[in-house]
Amino acid sequence: MTIEDKIKEIEEEIRKTPYNKATQHHIGKLKAKIARLKAEQEKSESGGKGGLGYGIKKSGDATIIISGFPSVGKSTLLNKLTNAESKVAGYEFTTLKVIPGALKYKGAELQLLDVPGLIEGASKGKGRGKEVLSVIRNADLLVIMIDAQKPEQLEKIKKELYDAGIRINQNPPDVKIKKTLTGGIHIQKTPKVKMGNDEIKAILEEFGIHNAEVLIRGKIDTDKLIDAVIGNRKYVPAIFVVNKTDIKNPNIPGTVSISAKEGIGIKELMEEIFKKLRFVRVYLKPQNRGPDFENPLILKEGSTIEDVCLRLHKEFKERFRYAVINGPSAAYKNQRVGLNHKVKDEDIVTIILGG
Repeated sequence: MTIEDKIKEIEEEIRKTPYNKATQHHIGKLKAKIARLKAEQEKSESGGKGGLGYGIKKSGDATIIISGFPSVGKSTLLNKLTNAESKVAGYEFTTLKVIPGALKYKGAELQLLDVPGLIEGASKGKGRGKEVLSVIRNADLLVIMIDAQKPEQLEKIKKELYDAGIRINQNPPDVKIKKTLTGGIHIQKTPKVKMGNDEIKAILEEFGIHNAEVLIRGKIDTDKLIDAVIGNRKYVPAIFVVNKTDIKNPNIPGTVSISAKEGIGIKELMEEIFKKLRFVRVYLKPQNRGPDFENPLILKEGSTIEDVCLRLHKEFKERFRYAVINGPSAAYKNQRVGLNHKVKDEDIVTIILGG
């Protein structure tokens, strides 16, 4: 029996098993077995060769990948947003390689990539799917496009991404597993964790973990625990875009409606992209000079004055005395702060150095 046959057999058993408190332990173990078999299958199929890939070098403050099924308008959108010249035609598989484009928006340098269209079965390698998905895994933000006339594409592409180990708009599960030589599996968990210890142990043992100290925090289910154990999942923020809404608009909740061809909704899309990237713009103000509003320092939400210093030069941290803050994070005008102060979007910062 092949690995594929074993997987199908287990999937059929899961389908036939009613889910309740008495069976969740058994179903959890079956799901873990499928995940382990799929990992074995992927390793076997790669044969140690690795995919061809596309050799794309990341640049700018963020890399945004435009993905979707063929002919949804990815190339048209890239051309509308950037100076790229991605070939556009009314037939499928126009884009056979990754086309990069560059865009400056609100001071941030953004790299946009138009990748070949995915098809059903891409996660299993159809249509060079694994090569495309390997590029997608490295995105800072994924723009998933669907055709307004084919709304069913949304769930299909979500499934392909999920099957490829890409988790969109999710945080990694808060699970710490420290393997030990003896002593069995000891589990600590917070009240929000509803999984039983027997199910947790069964999943770990399916992956050959028989002795370990395990700490689980936050909401977690069987699938998320399996993801944590496997450890190779990619967590990527994503925006869902419905294109060609000048022809038809299905008004799908949680999506951005555009017409790339007609330029409708592009401004709204760019605002959503900037918001999703969670950028913080810091305007630097040298002593006795005005702030530089043209070239902000682009940082991630949660960054501190220390991050500002390190982005400028490591010497700034070594010689740091204090910073003067004006803007959203300041409690009052010209507030003096230290390295641990968290900056907010559109803060004006002066770094004071010592000798």
